[in-house]
Amino acid sequence: MIGKIMIGKTFAGCIRYAVSKKDAVILNADGIRTDQMSHTIADFNMQRKSNPSLGMAVGHIALSWSSNDLSLLTDEKMVQVAEEYLERMKILNTQYLIVRHHDSQNPHLHLIYNRVDNEGKTIPDNFMKSRNVKVCKDLTIKHGFFLSAGKESVNEKRLTGTDKLKYELYHAIKVTSSKVKSMDELQKELAKQGITLHYKYKSGTGEIQGISFSKGEFKFKGSEIDRSLSFANLSKTIDMQASQFREPVFFNKQSQEENPWYAEDWDEPEDDDEGGYDNSDVISLERQPAETNKPSLADQLRMAVQGISINIAPEPEPKKKKKRQQYLRR
Repeated sequence: MIGKIMIGKTFAGCIRYAVSKKDAVILNADGIRTDQMSHTIADFNMQRKSNPSLGMAVGHIALSWSSNDLSLLTDEKMVQVAEEYLERMKILNTQYLIVRHHDSQNPHLHLIYNRVDNEGKTIPDNFMKSRNVKVCKDLTIKHGFFLSAGKESVNEKRLTGTDKLKYELYHAIKVTSSKVKSMDELQKELAKQGITLHYKYKSGTGEIQGISFSKGEFKFKGSEIDRSLSFANLSKTIDMQASQFREPVFFNKQSQEENPWYAEDWDEPEDDDEGGYDNSDVISLERQPAETNKPSLADQLRMAVQGISINIAPEPEPKKKKKRQQYLRR
């Protein structure tokens, strides 16, 4: 189950599109008449007059499911899920219209609501996109709908405009990032394909906060294309790949036989609530001089976890200090 959110100015055009489609079925409505299209439009417009300063008063959400869910999606089930979706999206106390379409292989409906609620207050549209993703996923799991494996299962032939470009960027970045060892290398390789990588820096510092990609006149945040393409997740993935190319270097055969490998200290990554690569099981190895080849206790623990043998020469016994006699003056 996925949701596509749109905000508009006129109810007339939106309602005509939803209701006039071939085999369109009005499943449910609240606060409006559905006997005639003109009455439906008039009722929505009447309520929006109570908040005339809100220009974009039309809320329009398309909810669609996989063709695998067709047997589950009776009209009654669609209404149940749509109303639960509205509640979780905090679209409450307002007029709405639910219309089912049958013009594609994927079951879907159109949900039109008034952003001017029954008390004349505005229903906010901030954070709706991120909330929509979570709500759709939660409802998919709750009702046992088909859970897509991700972008790889999308029928790209049906995509148009910016959606199509996002998928093109997704595949290009995924393929290219799997072959590079640094973000700089990724930037150069993408440029050869007409894709520009942009960094967003924290104000007044050189700290990178985010990443975006552009092609032609269009530009998208990495996380907008896919969560795996956020700066945090993408840089972690590339760092992991780079670490796999590192090999231990020996100064000579003798040092190889005598000196144990030493696990180099590294900074633990911060927890990433978006998921991603955890590099706690990757270390880089380097040869240490013989006179400093004794690992610290923390390093010994790391090496034990990695299964690396530790050969440490025994500590020489400390020299006994002679007791000093104390003389008391009488």
